[in-house]
Amino acid sequence: MSEGRNRSTRAAALLLAPGMAVVLGVFLLPMLYILILSFQDKHEAFSLENYLLFVQDPYYVQILWRTIKMSLLTVLACFLLGYPVAMFMAQTTGKMRGIITFLIISPHLVSVVIRNFGWVVILGEKGWINTTLLQLGLIQEPLKLLYNELGVVIGLTDSFIVYMILAISTSLYQIDGSLYKAASILGASRLRTFFTVTLPLSLPGMVAGTTLVFSLSMSAFVTPALMGGTSVKVLPVITYEKVMAQLNWPLGAALAFLLLGSTIALVTLFTRLVETKRYKEVFSS
Repeated sequence: MSEGRNRSTRAAALLLAPGMAVVLGVFLLPMLYILILSFQDKHEAFSLENYLLFVQDPYYVQILWRTIKMSLLTVLACFLLGYPVAMFMAQTTGKMRGIITFLIISPHLVSVVIRNFGWVVILGEKGWINTTLLQLGLIQEPLKLLYNELGVVIGLTDSFIVYMILAISTSLYQIDGSLYKAASILGASRLRTFFTVTLPLSLPGMVAGTTLVFSLSMSAFVTPALMGGTSVKVLPVITYEKVMAQLNWPLGAALAFLLLGSTIALVTLFTRLVETKRYKEVFSS
């Protein structure tokens, strides 16, 4: 019995070996090299000056806070816009559900650069929104919808809302329909049923969607660069500038790892807070 188990273990190890080798060579080793590089100064000597510079300079702290704030706003926008869509998908038939899934995924068949340029055309001072509002007389001057934090959040929401919708809808699909009948028999209104049945049981999907959207928003580069311009700097853009424009690889490596550490810390804190106490059973089931 033990011999057969050992044989299956060796077979599994051999099957995993190619994938692990790729992960080690393409991901782990470069990350280790960047980590070592972040602890070097311009003379390649060991130093903590890159991390101390980040802590001591309010400029970098402000940029980190802006990155976190816009990521949280993107999560909020994706949740408020995506949850109703996910509920509608959960209540429709299989054919309609497939059509809706295709509609929300189809924009991602187009490059994110092209989609962002589309938003630039729509949100610009002479774009469709401002032109329409001016012609209707609802505004006297064009609204500033681009090259600010609002424009970046709109672009990030467009890019990542699909992850929130699909994550929440997956949890909603798994809710037993008899629970809604039981709530109705007990006299619960639709609103109370939503807050006592639907919302708690969809928490795993909400957590998964929030984690995905927040992580992707924290590391987004193209959308902030195109829709934020030079007035909205986020940590990924600053990291790119330090490495590619200023050729300051040690500082760029330190900023990259600070971004990674901040994202992991905030996601871990969020999941620990949600998965404890009142709703712990929802995640353990």
